[in-house]
Amino acid sequence: MPSDTAKAPVKLSLPLEYQQDCFSELRNEDELLILARGLGLLRVVTNLLHSYDAVGNNLVVVVGADERENGWIGEALAEHAAISKTPAARGLSQVNTDMMTVGTRERMYSQGGIFSITSRIMVVDLLSKLLNPETVTGLVVLHSERIIATSIEAFIIRIYRQMNKAGFLKAFSDNPEPFTTGFAPLASMMRNLFLRKPSLWPRFHVTVAKSLEGRKKAEVIELEVPMTDGMRDIQNAILECVEVSIGELRKADTGLELDDWTLDSALHKSFDVIVRRQLDPIWHRVSYRTRQIVNDLSVLRSVLHALLTYDAVSFNKYLDTILAAHQPPPGSNRQNQSPWLFLDAANTIFETAKRRVYTGKPNDGEVPEASGALLDSLRPVLEEQPKWALLADILEEIERDAYFNPGIRDDSNGTILVMCSDQETCRQLREYLQNMHVRPQQATEDDEVDDDAELKASATFMMRRKLRNYLNWKRDFARVSASLFTENQKVLEGFTDQRGANGYRGKGPPNKRRRVRGGSSAAAGGGRPVNSSLQMAEDRESQVATLLAGIQPTDADGVQKDEVVVDSLDDMEDYFELYEMNDLVVVHPYDGDMDEHVLEEVRPRYVIMYEPDAAFIRRVEVYRSSHDDRNVRVYFMYYGGSVEEQRYLSAVRREKDAFTRLIKEKGNMAVTITLDGAAPSDPQEQFLRTVNTRIAGGGRLAATAEPPRIVVDVREFRSSLPSLLHGRSNVVVPCMLTVADYVLTPNICIERKSVRDLISSFKNGRLFNQAETMLQHYQYPMLLIEFDQNKSFTLDTFGTDHTTTLSTANNPQDLQSKVALLTLAFPRLKIIWSSSPYQTAEIFDELKKQQEEPDPIKAVQIGLIAGEDPSDQSFNQTPQDMLRAVPGMTEKNLSRITLEVVNLADVSNLTEEELDVMIGKEAGRQVYRFFNRSVLEE
Repeated sequence: MPSDTAKAPVKLSLPLEYQQDCFSELRNEDELLILARGLGLLRVVTNLLHSYDAVGNNLVVVVGADERENGWIGEALAEHAAISKTPAARGLSQVNTDMMTVGTRERMYSQGGIFSITSRIMVVDLLSKLLNPETVTGLVVLHSERIIATSIEAFIIRIYRQMNKAGFLKAFSDNPEPFTTGFAPLASMMRNLFLRKPSLWPRFHVTVAKSLEGRKKAEVIELEVPMTDGMRDIQNAILECVEVSIGELRKADTGLELDDWTLDSALHKSFDVIVRRQLDPIWHRVSYRTRQIVNDLSVLRSVLHALLTYDAVSFNKYLDTILAAHQPPPGSNRQNQSPWLFLDAANTIFETAKRRVYTGKPNDGEVPEASGALLDSLRPVLEEQPKWALLADILEEIERDAYFNPGIRDDSNGTILVMCSDQETCRQLREYLQNMHVRPQQATEDDEVDDDAELKASATFMMRRKLRNYLNWKRDFARVSASLFTENQKVLEGFTDQRGANGYRGKGPPNKRRRVRGGSSAAAGGGRPVNSSLQMAEDRESQVATLLAGIQPTDADGVQKDEVVVDSLDDMEDYFELYEMNDLVVVHPYDGDMDEHVLEEVRPRYVIMYEPDAAFIRRVEVYRSSHDDRNVRVYFMYYGGSVEEQRYLSAVRREKDAFTRLIKEKGNMAVTITLDGAAPSDPQEQFLRTVNTRIAGGGRLAATAEPPRIVVDVREFRSSLPSLLHGRSNVVVPCMLTVADYVLTPNICIERKSVRDLISSFKNGRLFNQAETMLQHYQYPMLLIEFDQNKSFTLDTFGTDHTTTLSTANNPQDLQSKVALLTLAFPRLKIIWSSSPYQTAEIFDELKKQQEEPDPIKAVQIGLIAGEDPSDQSFNQTPQDMLRAVPGMTEKNLSRITLEVVNLADVSNLTEEELDVMIGKEAGRQVYRFFNRSVLEE
């Protein structure tokens, strides 16, 4: 840290006492700062960065920031520089793409400043000394809760600390829960970050409470909204399905710790992820039914969320898609429907959801009601969300308040800010607020309504339009389903024929088959007939036609403006002007730290929290406490007795418990003394490395003091293996390799594949090309098949995983067969099976013993055409993988198309003639038809 920082005239924007205390601590020493969500972590970070940026001769690197945070930090640093009037400040420079050349990056680093660099680029630049770690003033690590021992960020910190002992290192997090799972989690995290001191700032910290609970508190009005009977019935039914599903999971004897598998924990947003993570190591031994239930938990939780956020029509539509997704294709003899669909509670969900939209009398024997409704007719119900009416009442109250109390003048605008959970809810509320006073023109007897009813807000107009769209969608959806199922049936029939021709896998020939009860051809045949699975009662076409006729668009619909999708912005000055902030209603989704930006920019006097969010409440507290002259009134809405309320309360409780555990662990935590980043070295190993005594059999006496070296392809830095190799005292040399992923010696090269990569490489044939090129240039080519350390060490998982598209139904030759074929085709190719990256690192060490070191320059040149630049080979891998799945796309065709077009959109827009010229007539026809086929066609 330069000594002249104190002289710089730096102005900070940290109005609250706890923010100033955090800043002072961070400037004085390296530490991990864990701040409760909503207390303004990014504000502390930007002020800290500005204090270094203002000096002008620092090189500070920010690690772990996402795109939006980079935008926030860049704007904040520019504002700080303008306010402080510091000419030496340079602001934030982003290095976030492979398209930025090596020379450009080197020049930027030499000039200094604040840099936000993506992790993969930074680790390559550090290893290649393009960014010399000794010249870095300090490292600022965001989202430190994501850093584990094998992460690329931990790799970066280790390299930095090994080469630079004097630079500062600050780590930040506003998510305390990950620091409390496992054995001594805080101590483990501190070791990964090479830090000694954690600093904890929960909401109940004395300084934080004093800063936010002074005389400048925001006015909060809490509004509990009762759910409708239909919503309550559906919620109870969903919770019953969740409870039954968890009970079924507990019954499956998995041998796991099941104490946390309760209904309360199921409300947590990552419950299904936690369950899947626990089951992963034994996934190949888990029954198909158990896997299905794990998948069902995700579906049920999304239905629970949709119940409280979607309108009645959209919710019913969502249930239709779920039911369609769970239907087996016609002709399938697999009973693979989810168990929860057969519960009485599931019937309650579907029936009640439909009754919230429309109802009728489908039985012919029923007597018509006195209202004159026809037999077999449906009438719209269109139940409105209870929060809508309350939102309209709040807006009316705000309007009255502003009219009768116009004298209040402060720095706030009269803007009303409505906050909700996501973009979809924003669109729903915007549509409701636009149309809540529009009335559809009814029959003449309905025209005589009193003025009060006319003025009362209603969503009838919006819901009628949604119901029209839903009924039309359902008709088209049935056509699409039929078309797709027909296509699927052809594939199934073709596969059956193929199996018949190729023999009987897993069964004896027909005359040796086991006798089945009944003995008839039907009993021995393909199981149930087409579509004999679970079916919901469908409405008749005549009923739907009657319902659709009753909600046809009226003159009021014609008056409403259509949504503007594309605007050319011609004559912009004539049609556009700045909004008057006092008359504005802003509807915005919760967006983490960006919400603080929204409050500062909009400066609302009224905030309506349409859905509860603990972090946003704190942001309002911080905003109000930071500004003496801005009054804020907050309306806090939630459904009483709902999952929404329960989820909010449990989130607050979990955060409090996490901080309590962290405070306790901090008090008992052992201090790590060795923080230089060097791996513990074995003196005996170093001696054996220095002197090679194996001179028998024509060997030679050799002495070397240099550490072992491994050449690694730069695209491999997405995985954790390079970090582990570096941790075992290997020198990792990043290069752009054309052949293989790792070069261990001049004769040994290794192509690393995860199991997922292996499957995709077999499908598109890339692996055979890679094996061929390795055999051409190296004496001992090897294929490394690496499994995930948290998953089972077996291929059975991938052969029997019916929840993925990798099932054997569309892949007759399974994975083991293809590996066997590969070894037959390339007898010299060695295959290494590794259970985890840790074991891979050990295998590499064994392979390198008593061997010569590889030459990086030679490794880069292998596989290149004479005079070809290796940097020209760097195409984005993801679009290439997507194109390989397109019919007619071979490796040769792929390379031609990659050189001719810029992106996937250009490929999809090519004409058939253009494709013919590039890749030939037949392949061009297949690619063109793939991109231009309509799913609505029969």
